[in-house]
Amino acid sequence: MNSVERHHFILDKLKQTGNITVSEVCEELGVSTVTIRKDLKFLEDSNLLFRVHGGATRQNPYTTDRTVFEKEKLYADEKTRIGRAAAKFVESNDSIIIASGTTMQSLAKEIEPHGQLTVVTSALNVAHQLIQHQNVEIIQLGGTLRKTSTSVTGAYAEMILKDFFCSKLFLGVDGIDLDFGITTTNANEARLNRAMIASAQKVIVLADSSKFGRKSFGKIAEMNQIDILVTDQNINPRLVERLESLGIKVIIV
Repeated sequence: MNSVERHHFILDKLKQTGNITVSEVCEELGVSTVTIRKDLKFLEDSNLLFRVHGGATRQNPYTTDRTVFEKEKLYADEKTRIGRAAAKFVESNDSIIIASGTTMQSLAKEIEPHGQLTVVTSALNVAHQLIQHQNVEIIQLGGTLRKTSTSVTGAYAEMILKDFFCSKLFLGVDGIDLDFGITTTNANEARLNRAMIASAQKVIVLADSSKFGRKSFGKIAEMNQIDILVTDQNINPRLVERLESLGIKVIIV
């Protein structure tokens, strides 16, 4: 292939999968990593893709803060399916933590509690959704309210968490980079999420496939701190293999 043919191949593959790695393109085309990296730089300079560590993506990998009212309209069907699958992990007489975000709201909508359920949450929209259940005890964390996420952050919320230890944390993220870890747009939110991880036996991340290959400002944790990841069917199969090699159980809906 000449350079023009390689560029078409790369862009077509990105259109199909959303993300590519240098190694897989080199293997398919039988060319060197130097050649593909030069191709990716040319295409990025032409505003046709975004380079990320080890590959490229169609979407801007650096996420910015959006309000929940904007986010709830994005990937709504995927979030509903993810929330429904995640709700199956909630057991009778469970004690769980639910973080903030529109996917967490989708989870809260799908929870049908059996027995008594205790929920610790930072998110007002999650609490509002669960308050309809008589057998759900809600512990609302206090702190500074972030209007974009309708959730609280800060030292007071982190202090309250130290009094609890729950069986599971359900966590939403803005970015997942297999080398860098899981991230969110707000540093205070990331810090509270780390406190939530410390207060839970198992960490369950809920993320639609658009979150992969992206980074946000605030790092939450390394990938090895995730036990289960629930995502949609548009995830790249190679990513699933890499996630499973890290010991993460992947649920695809």
